Amino acid sequence: MNYAVKPTRIEITDDLDLLLHVMPPRMRAQIERLPDLPTLLEVVLDLGRYPEARFPARVVTLSPEPIARDDLDYMVGRVGTFTTDNRAGIERTLHRISALRNRLGEIVGVTCRVGRAVYGTGEIVRDVIESGKSVLLLGRPGVGKTTLLREAARVLADDLGKRVIIVDTSNEIAGDGDIPHPGIGRARRMQVPSPDLQHAVMIEAVENHMPEVIVIDEIGTEAEALAARTIAERGVQLIATAHGTSLENLIANPTLADLVGGIQAVTLSDEEARRRRTQKTVLERKAPPTFDVLIEIRDQDRFAVHADVAQVVDSQLRGRPSQPEVRVRRSDGGVDVEAPPPALPTAVQPPPAERARRPVRIFPYAVSPEHLDRAIRDLGVNATVCTHPRQADVVLTLRALAKKRPKKLRELMVDNTQVHAISSDAHAKIVDFLRELFELSGNNPEHERALHEAENAIAEVIAHRQAVALGPQNPHLRRLQHQLIEAYGLVSESTGRGHTRRVVVLPRRES
Repeated sequence: MNYAVKPTRIEITDDLDLLLHVMPPRMRAQIERLPDLPTLLEVVLDLGRYPEARFPARVVTLSPEPIARDDLDYMVGRVGTFTTDNRAGIERTLHRISALRNRLGEIVGVTCRVGRAVYGTGEIVRDVIESGKSVLLLGRPGVGKTTLLREAARVLADDLGKRVIIVDTSNEIAGDGDIPHPGIGRARRMQVPSPDLQHAVMIEAVENHMPEVIVIDEIGTEAEALAARTIAERGVQLIATAHGTSLENLIANPTLADLVGGIQAVTLSDEEARRRRTQKTVLERKAPPTFDVLIEIRDQDRFAVHADVAQVVDSQLRGRPSQPEVRVRRSDGGVDVEAPPPALPTAVQPPPAERARRPVRIFPYAVSPEHLDRAIRDLGVNATVCTHPRQADVVLTLRALAKKRPKKLRELMVDNTQVHAISSDAHAKIVDFLRELFELSGNNPEHERALHEAENAIAEVIAHRQAVALGPQNPHLRRLQHQLIEAYGLVSESTGRGHTRRVVVLPRRES
């Protein structure tokens, strides 16, 4: 179903004269003569190289003479001080001047990025912004996330009269200097002394200035994600961007997954696993999402809107990804909205009796298929080696590889595929794995209890990032617990002596 949103007019202001004024005269004269000046993206001046003006479709060399030290000194003298992130700006403009330095800290190049205030771009998602819900924007660099943040701040402050605070880490939203750019309207701006203090300024904004809305660019660390959750729990609307291009990126990112509710391992009862027709250990959302709505900016005129992040994440983890609403801006300023298609029915799975008779399909990931096949024959278990991970009930990999959590393993865990890790692919180790795997079917209640306790501890450690000690176990069961913990990318150790020796589950070490 398609329907249209009212046409809007896009207005662009760039204060380009102020940027050209800080450039060496010979470069400025060349730039001003260019016919496509209104589309200029940036000017690059590197010591000993020819100066360049970059446009969306071409690069223009501005001078037959390479950049000299005097040229850079001229610019630096007119721009002023560069901050710790090697950025400077021009007061009340959105232009950004970034420095390249040599090993001694001397500036050997500058990138002059043209900043433009674009009014009207937010109309395509204005209803979402005005809904009062917290909105997270994703998209590749340069696609317009910061521009949309600026427009959202202006609309909420000016048109709705809300108290809006912008946490402006690199002065990209409201420009350089003490007086913010008029593009943010009546919204207020808090500057951040250093990028690593962004999370602290976010909390300060809530505690000191009583905002109704906080606007943040580039949430990228665990501390910032935690600050965002704290803000949302206080009833403040958040409009923010984050590192990543899609919802799938965010779910697979252990640092930022909390923005969409976080992911935890949950062990289902036998009855619930049969009802869901899934493995006993599955991944589920562990908390309400920090953001209610997620918008993927696929390009400047095409937006994908996930209107209910909680529902979308739950569907994704169950292997039934839901489709977003897609909004496309036409050349005449109108917007076509493509409603999401109806959800596809869940694939029909065989009844329990048939599944019990079917061999367990094992995919060896960095493990010898021949060794696995031989161990299956030696034990006579009802299992088979499969050649593709998507066909597998269980993935068998090496412990050293599981610790690194490569992308392929993370994808398999999101698909609720069981991942088991062994120390090596020696025949004896694979035989031990198969014995443990088929004992998990319910033949050994002691094993079930020990692994169930480990799975609960894994979920708690992932959720709270604090160590959890398990109950005392014999060496064999401790080994099983260690293997399970490592399969989830966590760290474990044994502590105590004799009959009190037990496994402790530790949080994942940050790289």
